[in-house]
Amino acid sequence: MYKRWLYYIARFFIAIAVPILLTLISVRAVMTPFFLTIEYSRPDFPPDGYGFSQEDRLAYAPLAVAYLLNGEDIRFLGDLRLEGTLCYPPLPEGRQCPMFNERELRHMVDVKIVTQAAFTMLAVGIALFTGTGLWLRRRAWGRAALREGLQQGAIITLSIIGAIVIGAIVAWDSFFDSFHAIFFESGTWRFLYSDTLIRLFPEKFWFDAAITVGGMTALGAIVILIWSWRAGKAVYETEQ
Repeated sequence: MYKRWLYYIARFFIAIAVPILLTLISVRAVMTPFFLTIEYSRPDFPPDGYGFSQEDRLAYAPLAVAYLLNGEDIRFLGDLRLEGTLCYPPLPEGRQCPMFNERELRHMVDVKIVTQAAFTMLAVGIALFTGTGLWLRRRAWGRAALREGLQQGAIITLSIIGAIVIGAIVAWDSFFDSFHAIFFESGTWRFLYSDTLIRLFPEKFWFDAAITVGGMTALGAIVILIWSWRAGKAVYETEQ
């Protein structure tokens, strides 16, 4: 009875942890200068109608991402300035304006809270997942629980990703709004097209990021599914 309860608990934890960890790892992979470079280099990526060149975006966007990942306060972004010709409305040459307005800065504070909470969960989750996996591998029933948990977690992940991707493609606006409504107060995440956050990260960026995260997460789930199936098959053939 003791082993049976441990078996079910461990299998449930592994199954639930797989989609969460795969998604957060994929999100972290997207929050890199490498992804920004690829995204801004796409021929169909919309230009900024207010003056940012591709080089400007590659210079400024990593600063916004860096703020979300570092330990600095909002002055990290609040102290940044744009040359007058890149401001909206444009200012005479030699003058500057804040890169982000107060509303954008408040939103970035909110985003940082969510981001760092998520990545703290990722770090704790990886530690617990690794520890549980190593513990389970010591026993035959534990290895079975690990295989089945991984397999179930991969199936859950693919099911969720499939539903999300379909929702994002079919009704992107509703999906985007619903996602923000979960984490942020109503109205705090909507900005003008002339605001720096939109100029750096237009809707196309978020659509591509969502598809990339979904694709990477699905790929990880497929790898886990294949491995767990082969491992189970090998055990079955050994026992015959």
